[in-house]
Amino acid sequence: MSERHTGGCHCGNLRYQLAAPLRDIAHCHCSICRRTSGGIVVTWITVPMEVFTWTAGSPAAYDSSPTCVRYFCINCGAQVALFTRNSPGTMDVTIATLDQPELAAAERHIWTDTRLPWLHLDEHLPGERGESV
Repeated sequence: MSERHTGGCHCGNLRYQLAAPLRDIAHCHCSICRRTSGGIVVTWITVPMEVFTWTAGSPAAYDSSPTCVRYFCINCGAQVALFTRNSPGTMDVTIATLDQPELAAAERHIWTDTRLPWLHLDEHLPGERGESV
C-alpha cells in the first residue's frame, strides 16, 4: 500500500490527497512564487499527476506565467497547487497546505538566482540557479 497524505486550504473549501511518498521537495525562491503567495519562499512537493486528487471543492486557476497555472481557494485565497506545462505529467503542491507539513522536509533550493540576499534558510541543502524539470 502506498503512502497517503492529505491537505487543504485554510477555510477547508479545498481538500486534496497525495498517494505518494513525500520526496522531491524544494524551497522555491522565484519572484512569481513570492508575489502570488505573499511569502518570501514557497516550498513545493512535485508528484506524478496520477497520484494527486482533489477530494473536496473546485479550485480557481490563475495563469501566473506562460507555462504555469496556479490553483487556489476562491474563498480564503490559499495557493494550493501549481501545474507547469514544462512538466505535464506532474503537479506541484504547497507543503504548507499539507495536514502534516512537518513530515515533508525540503531537499533542495530552486531559482536561487532570485533568492532574497538576506534570507538564510536550510543553507546546507543544494541549490539550482533555475529548476531542472
